[in-house]
Amino acid sequence: MSNGGMDLDDPAWARLLGGYGVPYDVRGTLRALENGQDVQAAWQELWTELYHHGDVGEASYAAVPQLVRIHLARGVADWNSYALVATIEEARRNDRNPSLPASLQPAYEAAWHELIELALRDLRVADEPLLVSSILAVLAIGKRQFSLGRMALLFDEDERRNILAKAGWP
Repeated sequence: MSNGGMDLDDPAWARLLGGYGVPYDVRGTLRALENGQDVQAAWQELWTELYHHGDVGEASYAAVPQLVRIHLARGVADWNSYALVATIEEARRNDRNPSLPASLQPAYEAAWHELIELALRDLRVADEPLLVSSILAVLAIGKRQFSLGRMALLFDEDERRNILAKAGWP
C-alpha cells in the first residue's frame, strides 16, 4: 500500500478525537501492535478508544490506513484488523459521528481497497469462524452491501441461524 495515511511522527495525532469524543493519541498503541508488543492489550485499547458505543472520531478514521498497513506488515490474518476497520466504517455512516475529513479521505479509501484485497487473500485459508465473519463483513461493506456486512459483523452463526428461522427459513 503506497498511502499509509498520516505519518506516525505527525504531532496532529495528539489532537484527534477518539470514540469517547476526547483527544486520543493512538500512535503508541499502533507502534506496539506493529512491533508485536503485548498485541492483545494493544487490540483491547484500540477497540476501547477508537469505537465507543457506536461513536468514532477523527482518530478512528486516521487509524484505518495504519491498521491496514500493520495488518499487511504483520502477515497475520487477525480478525481484529477486519472487524475494527469494518466497525469504524459502519459507525462512520451514522450522522451522529463526524464526517471523514477531506485530508484523510484519500488514505482512508486506499486502505479500504487494500483491505478488500487482503480479505480476498485471507479468506482462501481462513477457517476460524470469527475471522471468516470479519472478513466477510469487510467484503460486504466494501461492496456497499451494508446490511449483509452488519449481519456478518454483529452476529455469530447461531444467531444468524435463529434470525433466519424466525423469518421462516428452515
